[in-house]
Amino acid sequence: MVETKLRLTVLQQARESLDREDLTDSEKDILLKLLDILISSLEKFVPPENLAGEMQILAEKLISSQALLTLATQQADELDALKILSLNLTASLDLPTVLDAVVKESMRLVSNARTAHIFLYTNNQLEFGASLDADGQKNRVFSHPRKDGLTETVAQKGQVILVESMKTHPLYKNAPPEWTGSIIGIPLKIGDKVVGVMNLSRDHIGGFSAAELRLLNMLANQAAVAISNASLHQSISRKAYTDTVTGLANRRALDEHLEAEIINARRTNTHFAVIMMDLDGFKSVNDTYGHDLGDQVLRAVFNVIASGIRSSDFIARYGGDELTLILAKSNMQAARLVTEKILENMAKFVYKTPGGNAVRLGISGGIAIYPMHGRTATEVLRAADAALYDAKKHHRGTFLNAKSATGPLDSLSPKI
Repeated sequence: MVETKLRLTVLQQARESLDREDLTDSEKDILLKLLDILISSLEKFVPPENLAGEMQILAEKLISSQALLTLATQQADELDALKILSLNLTASLDLPTVLDAVVKESMRLVSNARTAHIFLYTNNQLEFGASLDADGQKNRVFSHPRKDGLTETVAQKGQVILVESMKTHPLYKNAPPEWTGSIIGIPLKIGDKVVGVMNLSRDHIGGFSAAELRLLNMLANQAAVAISNASLHQSISRKAYTDTVTGLANRRALDEHLEAEIINARRTNTHFAVIMMDLDGFKSVNDTYGHDLGDQVLRAVFNVIASGIRSSDFIARYGGDELTLILAKSNMQAARLVTEKILENMAKFVYKTPGGNAVRLGISGGIAIYPMHGRTATEVLRAADAALYDAKKHHRGTFLNAKSATGPLDSLSPKI
């Protein structure tokens, strides 16, 4: 009877010690069963007066050894996880792809995760990046960052915030009543600079295990670097396809978009319009006021024209004061409506110089339709350019329809 009570006491003490370790319930049960078997062996060979001490030593050694083994196992698992994270997050420089990989990894690392969100943080502004829920639904904005809420606070302070219960935490005092469970907000940082915030929520209340926190911090560090690299790549790519003066797409972007538009038109058996435009009288602006003011006028004019096009359309600076507009799935009638609106807007356009002078400009252009006026990008541009040239020479201030493809499309002649 004494041995039984002693055994139960030692096992209870061992259970309490194991509860302080970062172990699963299954691992604790296995260790206690093993300890029980070893104690049974001790009872057969150890004198009763030494039994209590031997049982205690055995329990301590087993728990200590298991703690070391568990720590080593966790570190090995974390190294494997880190390797997977590195491979997944460096596999692409496409920012949306990187963000999707981050939320996917965060859901994988934490048991019972409900939703994962990423918000990018640029110029003190939070912008939705990506999301994933337990049902596999991607990139749905479950909630926008609230003023003085979790996401905004993490971004501003640059510190991890763990909310064990949304019902009781001060950051959620004005949150919708249906918001329940726990959530953690982790800053994605490069040095001291926060580039984003990752939130991970769960249905049940309570904290996250030490292993989960370590893995999430590793993910956050990897994610911050991947997001920074992808953002830099996106910025460089955008500059390579953007005209530095006007902010519009440049000739390189135009060529690639036109090729893609032709492929799509062939696949869907549809038409599209190419409109080439040139400002009337712009040369005198540069001659009178200089190129700096001329660039300002260009930006103002091009913004007026660009503001009236559909999101499916494409506008680019072809060179100098020339623009090319591609109208997706449009015929000549639709193109004429667009050019009439452009002429109306240009008739109203006035640019005031610093000296108070008013600058007014006209516009001329040519319209070509794929595949009526050309079956390749070069042929369509050539046809629209020929119509533009005729308009500049004989019908300034109008848009002419293309006739047919002409010779090679050389550098456009200077227009005045």
